[in-house]
Amino acid sequence: MSFQLQASQILIPMDAETQENHLKAYGITYFALQNNLNVQWLLNYRGGSFLISDTEALRRECKIRGVSFEVLSDEKSQSILEEIQSPSRNMEAVILEKAPKIAVYAPTGNKPWDDAVTMVLTYAEIPYETIYDGAVLGDALLLYDWLHLHHEDFTGQYGKFYRNYRTTPWYIKEKADAEALAFKLGYSKVSEEKLAVALKIRDYVIGGGFMFAMCSATDSFDIALAAAGVDIAEPMFDGDPSEPGYQGKIDFENTFAFKDFILERNPMIYEFSSIDMTDKRQIATNTDYFTLMEFSAKWDPIPTMLNQNHTMLVKGFMGQTTAFNRATLKSNILVLAENKLNEEARYIHGIKGRGFFTFYGGHDPEDYQHRVGDPKTELELHPTSPGYRLILNNVLFPAAKKKKQKT
Repeated sequence: MSFQLQASQILIPMDAETQENHLKAYGITYFALQNNLNVQWLLNYRGGSFLISDTEALRRECKIRGVSFEVLSDEKSQSILEEIQSPSRNMEAVILEKAPKIAVYAPTGNKPWDDAVTMVLTYAEIPYETIYDGAVLGDALLLYDWLHLHHEDFTGQYGKFYRNYRTTPWYIKEKADAEALAFKLGYSKVSEEKLAVALKIRDYVIGGGFMFAMCSATDSFDIALAAAGVDIAEPMFDGDPSEPGYQGKIDFENTFAFKDFILERNPMIYEFSSIDMTDKRQIATNTDYFTLMEFSAKWDPIPTMLNQNHTMLVKGFMGQTTAFNRATLKSNILVLAENKLNEEARYIHGIKGRGFFTFYGGHDPEDYQHRVGDPKTELELHPTSPGYRLILNNVLFPAAKKKKQKT
C-alpha cells in the first residue's frame, strides 16, 4: 500500500532567504482573503509568514506574480502551529478575516508615483479607491476599513513650498485649485476647509477606522486639529495676517499623537513645527538606519503585526517630515521604530476612540532624499524592500481578528 499526504496549506515564507518578492506576497494574501480562503499571519515565524488554504488558483497566482511559496501537508502545518503556540517562542498565529476596503486620500490628478502607498499598492496588486475633500466631507469614509493620507498639508499653507516654488506654474495652479475647491465646498479659506476634512477624518478614526499617514500628512494633521479656530497662516497663504500670539492658543488636547510643539511662524522656512527632526539631523546617508522595536507576539499582537519584517534594521529615508521629535510625543503613543542615536521616532502607533492610527516618517522608503520632480521609484527593482513592507503591514492590519492589547 502507498499513502499520499494530502497537501492542504500553502506557506508564503517572508524571511530574507527564501522569499523572492515580499511586496507581492502581501497582494497574494489579499487575493486569498478576497477569495474567502483561510489565512493566518504567523507573527515572527520566518519574517512574518502567511499560512493559507491550498487551492490551485492560489498556486497559479503565486507563480504568475513571482511569489515564493511552499506546499505543506496537514502534519507539517500542525507542527508549525504547535511550535508557534509554545510559550517559549515569541510567535503568534493571527487569523485574517476579510480583505479590507482601502481608500487613499489624494487630490484629483495626483500621479500614483507621487505617493509611496499608491505605488506599493499598485505593485502588490492590492485594489484601492481614491477619495478627496468633497467625498470626505460627504461621509464617504464610512464605506472604507482603511484610510491612507497622502503627503498633504492640512494647515492650509500649501506645504510651505512658498520660498522655493511660489513662482512655478505647478505651485500657482495647485494654490488656485485648492482655493476654488474650498469655495465650491462652502468655505472662505483653504485652511478652514482642510480643518473640516481633518475633523471628519478624526471622527472616522474615533468611530473605529484605521488611518495610516506618511510624511507631512502626519504632523500637519495634528497641527490642524490643535489650531482649530485659530488663524496660524500668514497673508501669502490665506490673504490676511495670522492671529497675534497664536502659539499660546493652540490646544494639544485635540491632537492624536503630538504635544508641546512650537509652530514655525516664518513662511520662508520649509517646516511646520518642532515635531519634525529633518533640520535637526546630523546623520550621514550611508549610516542612516532605524531599528524596529521588538514586542511580545502573544501579548502585544498589534505592534508585532505592524513590525513584521525580514530585518530589524531598515534603511532611512527623508521627507518633508522625516522623523518625530520624541519630546513631542504624547505618553500613550507607542514607538514602533527609532533612530536612537538621533533620539528620533520614525514610526509610531496609537489608539483613538475605537480606531487606530499609524504615522510613518519620510516620503519614499527607496528614494533617500525625494525632491519635487524626481523620477518615480521602480518597485520592480526593490521587491524585498523592508521600508515598504511596513506600509503593507498596515494595509493588512484591519483584516486581523483583534485581541485586546495587554501592555
